[in-house]
Amino acid sequence: MTTDEQQTQRARGRFDLIMDTVPAPHDLSPLLHMATLDGTLTVLGFPVETSVRIMDLTLGRKKLTSSGTGGRRETADMLAFCAQHAVTADVEILPSTRLQDALTRLTQGDVRYRFVLDLSDLDEPAS
Repeated sequence: MTTDEQQTQRARGRFDLIMDTVPAPHDLSPLLHMATLDGTLTVLGFPVETSVRIMDLTLGRKKLTSSGTGGRRETADMLAFCAQHAVTADVEILPSTRLQDALTRLTQGDVRYRFVLDLSDLDEPAS
């Protein structure tokens, strides 16, 4: 999210494409301000209610698009694109046994990136 005002200001007009994956209501204006002339902000995943200031789109000819999560083919195409263009994500991997910790931290807003639960420990015999 765009909570660091200094970083947000430094990023103004820098990106051709911004993919917003935040699954909670938030202001789209700071993200639109980071888009270049003719830049695109695309909102991915589960849609949430939000409002858009039309002037944020008009100034700089910005585009706003959205997409659901897609199916298998779309997911495979997206992963191939990311591999080809070295697009990566910052994640924090937790074993499934720390699910409650993850939920607590989500509630407290103590998540910097995305949580990924490693389910490989489910194959291990219970001790």
